[in-house]
Amino acid sequence: MSARADETITDVAGYVRGLGEAARRAGRELARSEAGVRNAALHAIADAIGAARETLQQANARDLEAGRANGLDAALLDRLELTDARIEAMAQGLRQIAGLPDPVGAMREVNAMPSGIRVGRMRVPLGVVGIIYESRPNVTADAAALCLKSGNATILRGGSEAIHSNQAIAACIREGLAAAGLPGEAVQVVGTTDRAAVGALITMDEYVDVLVPRGGKGLIERIMREATVPMIKHLDGVCHVYLDAHADPEKAERVAFNAKTQRYGTCNTMETLLVDAAVAESMLPLLAGRFREAGVTLRGCDRTRALLPDAEAATEADWAEEYLAPILAVRVVDGLDEAIDHIERYGSHHTDAIVTESWTNGQRFLREVDSASVMVNASTRFADGFEYGLGAEIGISTDKLHARGPVGLEGLTTEKYVVFGDGHIRE
Repeated sequence: MSARADETITDVAGYVRGLGEAARRAGRELARSEAGVRNAALHAIADAIGAARETLQQANARDLEAGRANGLDAALLDRLELTDARIEAMAQGLRQIAGLPDPVGAMREVNAMPSGIRVGRMRVPLGVVGIIYESRPNVTADAAALCLKSGNATILRGGSEAIHSNQAIAACIREGLAAAGLPGEAVQVVGTTDRAAVGALITMDEYVDVLVPRGGKGLIERIMREATVPMIKHLDGVCHVYLDAHADPEKAERVAFNAKTQRYGTCNTMETLLVDAAVAESMLPLLAGRFREAGVTLRGCDRTRALLPDAEAATEADWAEEYLAPILAVRVVDGLDEAIDHIERYGSHHTDAIVTESWTNGQRFLREVDSASVMVNASTRFADGFEYGLGAEIGISTDKLHARGPVGLEGLTTEKYVVFGDGHIRE
């Protein structure tokens, strides 16, 4: 059911329904395939991408030309571009995912019951995963690989700005699936830029088991409003670092500076720094100097500005802002309770960290901060599937059901109960 990037589709809802029907059939084939076959497909896709470098870059050039004509800014154009290095990284990523342990079919807790039956749990694919994303065409290969490895069929809807690049990558994926003897419909890339395709995909619960939206806040908010299919998602990343009264000054400076400046545009970047009043006078001026040298604008509460006169005045809106930029909100708080209260009120339940030498305060922070990742004496930038040992991730979830935090292969599967008997009947 794949369409060419330049093909006009008049019945968008019917087209997307066809993708769903095909994905459901393919998902059943994938679920019973051997891990070795799925790994062979990943290697074959990697080979196809490597061999199609020139074709991929020609398709990408069309997207870049259209992007410039449509006024895309330099940052978006950079994310869109498929350089030699990025194409090689796509291929290497596929091979790395092929080398990860296979979660499908793993059983645990097989225990004998008083009745004589044995009951356990088996890890199985979710079924059909719909993924909606923007800008970066390498997500097409990454998402396809994670779904394929975990035995899921997938429908991918990339951004309109990358339509030609995504379709060129899709051709490589179909080639690799065919080489391994797997159905081409196991991975389908939506071939229309019509926004109605998103509306059809996110309400197609009879064919799609879960959605993974990856993109800007506007995209996520739309899907949250309109979707009837369950989601694995996070809306934003308002992450905090709290410098406790018992923080080691050197650790505090290192962790806070890295959490903000290692990369500005990521969802696990610190956006608000909380500093205990007991150490604010000694720690804030030193930290502010480093941030100033790095070009970070500070927006502080009144107590912060009393110590840092050149800081801008923070507004109420700043405490809940995900800047994704060299801007940092700073607040002085009276102790751990006030820090936790601030995080609960303004945070996004993504990632929050405490710097402290107090075991008691560290443990309280871990227990009481209701976020997907909670850290002691470590930068929030570690909230990442690769850093957590997952090998790769499909995204990050701040929800509490099914998957929470970085979502890797295991998060793309679920468990079902399995029962073993020998003619047992219930009396």
